[in-house]
Amino acid sequence: DVQLVESGGGTVQPGGSLRLSCEASGFSFSDYTMSWVRQAPDNTIEGVARISSGNEIHYRDSVKGRFVISRDNAKNTVYLQMNSLKTEDTAMYKCVRGTYGSVIRGQGTQVIVSS
Repeated sequence: DVQLVESGGGTVQPGGSLRLSCEASGFSFSDYTMSWVRQAPDNTIEGVARISSGNEIHYRDSVKGRFVISRDNAKNTVYLQMNSLKTEDTAMYKCVRGTYGSVIRGQGTQVIVSS
């Protein structure tokens, strides 16, 4: 079975940093694009970042220069380093196998940015 398990969320003040991890199992991780999406408190879902099997990377405009996505194929893990966090980054962050529209997602890890 495909499993995606996120970790690393928490509560942080504006300007702070968090590093999210997603450990994958049940499929050939290195063959897939992996993405992060987030679900805001109003339930809006938006793509945040994605990294292809060939390490091509895409970010949504609002996180460019602040977030960094990376992957470690030896550990079947994708990361999201989030810096200079803003209150509007508050959301449930979910790991996705595939591009932003894929339904194969983890349960998520909560990120709250608040002073």
